[in-house]
Amino acid sequence: MRTTTVEPALDPREVSAVGARNRPLFAIAVAPSSMRVSVIGGGTITHEESEIATAVGRELGRRGHAVVCGGLGGTMEAVCRGAKSEGGETIGILPVEDRAAANEFVDTAIATGMGHARNALVPLNGDGVIALSGGPGTLSEIGFALVYGRPVVGIDAHDVPGLEVVPGPTAAVDALEAAVR
Repeated sequence: MRTTTVEPALDPREVSAVGARNRPLFAIAVAPSSMRVSVIGGGTITHEESEIATAVGRELGRRGHAVVCGGLGGTMEAVCRGAKSEGGETIGILPVEDRAAANEFVDTAIATGMGHARNALVPLNGDGVIALSGGPGTLSEIGFALVYGRPVVGIDAHDVPGLEVVPGPTAAVDALEAAVR
């Protein structure tokens, strides 16, 4: 949600009927808008990888950013669970034709029926990408993100030129916010 505050731009004694020195009468400060962040990673993950993905989701939710993911299990379920625990919005772009296949933490399920070809859509629908540990599907999503010019940060992810390695969830979100703004 965007917050708008209105404050006088000048001391009221300096303002005439048409404004002083052609300056606006009021300045409007708007809080930074939220981003959609694509989070990619393995469909089958370890307990430690699940904890990292959940922490990424919590951090995104706490900061008001929406999560975009593949909508199924593993990294996708863990990041959605974390985001929902902080009141965040989650979007799952599914490889199958049935929206009901989405994990229980997905708010908006988008069925594609495209199989792995949907990997092009996950990074396309984020302002930036956080890559976690994963296999060839995750690697393809990193490639698409870089082709689309999205900033990509990684925690224990594939070593790919153009991917910025960060030490953890907070650093990942900080880096994306800096890159997108």
